[in-house]
Amino acid sequence: MKSTTQVPDRRPVQSRGGAAIAAPPPARTTTRRRPTSQRLTAWAFLAPVTLYLALFYAYPLYRNLDLSLRDYTVRSFVQGDAPFTGVANYREVFKDPTFAPALLHTALFTAVCLVFQYAIGLALAVFFNQNFRLSATLRALFLVPWLLPLIVSASTWSWMLNSDSGIVNATLHAVGIGPVNWLTSPSWSLTSVIIANIWIGVPFNLVVLHSGLQSIPASLYEAAALDGANAWRRFWSITFPLLRPVSAITLLLGLVYTLKVFDIIWIMTKGGPADSSTTFATWSYQLGFGNLLPAFGPGAAVGNLLVVAALVFGLIYLKVQRKQALS
Repeated sequence: MKSTTQVPDRRPVQSRGGAAIAAPPPARTTTRRRPTSQRLTAWAFLAPVTLYLALFYAYPLYRNLDLSLRDYTVRSFVQGDAPFTGVANYREVFKDPTFAPALLHTALFTAVCLVFQYAIGLALAVFFNQNFRLSATLRALFLVPWLLPLIVSASTWSWMLNSDSGIVNATLHAVGIGPVNWLTSPSWSLTSVIIANIWIGVPFNLVVLHSGLQSIPASLYEAAALDGANAWRRFWSITFPLLRPVSAITLLLGLVYTLKVFDIIWIMTKGGPADSSTTFATWSYQLGFGNLLPAFGPGAAVGNLLVVAALVFGLIYLKVQRKQALS
C-alpha cells in the first residue's frame, strides 16, 4: 500500500466561539475584457454617424478653409494647382468697402430677428399653454410658415411687399398712407427681409418654448396664486426663470440659423439695392458665384467668418451652461 502524505493547510485560522474555523481562500481578482464582438458592434453603430460627420461637416470645412488660403481661379479650381497665399484673402475681405456694411447688416438682421422671434414665440407659447378649446388646432396652424419651403415663403413676401401690386401697399393706400418701396428702397429693403424672417422663425420658438412650459409643474402656479401673485408676477417669478435653459438653447439655435440665412434675402432683394440688405451670407455667394470671374478665395473667407462667429457663440453658451451646472 502506498502511503499518502497530507499537506497541512496553512490558511489562517479564525476563532469563533471557541471553535477553530479556517479562513476562506483569497478571492482572485480578474479583469474582464469586453468581448471583441461587443466592441465591433459598438463601432458598427458609430460608423454611420462618424462617416456622416466626416463627409458632410469635416470635409466641407476643410475644403472651405483650403479655398480661403489659396488663390483659386476657375482653372485652378478644376486642376487643383492653386498657389498658397496665406491670409491674403482675409486681408482683401477686410479692406473691401462692402465689409463694414455687410457686418452691420448681419448684426442688425441677426439681433432684431432673434429678439422678435423669441418675444413673439414666448408670448404665443404662454397663450397656448392655457389649453383652451381649439388650442391644438391654432397651434398647428402657426406651424405653417415653418413647414413651407423657404422659396415659397420668400416669393410670397416678395409679392405681398411689391411696390405696385402688393397687398401691403394696397392696405396702406386704403387707410390713406402712400406706397412704400419695400424691396427697391435702400431705406426699407433690410426691414423687409427682417419682417419675412421673423414670420418664418416664430413657429420654431413657439414649439420649443411651449414644450419647455409643459415641464413646469402646475403646483407652482397654484401656490403662487394662493399667495396673491398676479399673472405678471407669476410669469417673472416662475415661468421665465424655469424656462431659462430652454430659452438659452432656443436663442443659440436661432442665432446659428439666422447668421446663415441666404434664401430669403437673395430671393427678395438679392442683397440690394446698392448693398443695402447685403449680409455675410449673400456677400459670400456673390463673391463665389455671382460674377463672371468668381473670387473663390474671398468668398470662402467670408463664409469662414460666419463659421467662427457661430463657433464663438456656441462656446459662450457651453461656458455659461457649465457655470450654471456648477453653481
